[in-house]
Amino acid sequence: MNVHEHFKVFEFNEMGDERGSLVVIEGDEDIPFEIKRVFYMYGTSGSWIRGQHANKKSDFVLVNVAGASKVKIDDGFSTAVLELNKPRMGVYIPKMIWKEMFDFSKDSVMLVLSNEHYDADEYIRDYDEYLRQVKAASIQRAKEGQPLQRRSQEQEK
Repeated sequence: MNVHEHFKVFEFNEMGDERGSLVVIEGDEDIPFEIKRVFYMYGTSGSWIRGQHANKKSDFVLVNVAGASKVKIDDGFSTAVLELNKPRMGVYIPKMIWKEMFDFSKDSVMLVLSNEHYDADEYIRDYDEYLRQVKAASIQRAKEGQPLQRRSQEQEK
């Protein structure tokens, strides 16, 4: 299993006419969770790296509603880098996946949707600690006769 099996890229429906465009994202319809928290980042220098954490409980969908940025997604075994550069494009990142957002354009506005309210205690901000937890979970699954890498989202349900 590789990191690509742990995230999903969405192309949301875009509607519009001469008045402009409209993109609608509905929880439990367009994304795989009920939305409990919404926040956005803007004014981030292209040289800064945001995120740099994993979450024990929270799933996220990231959408660059303006401008562009890149997202590094890391499951502790492999990594992928995506460019979010269309306001109708989003990426779903489940819990226990390390994420880093970087290379923000000057006009970047990144909208983030989450299935959980903010809880500082569920954040893993130290990468080495994240790797320890992922590898420990993988070893535990191996003892239970499951694949060494983390389970896919379908297996976790």
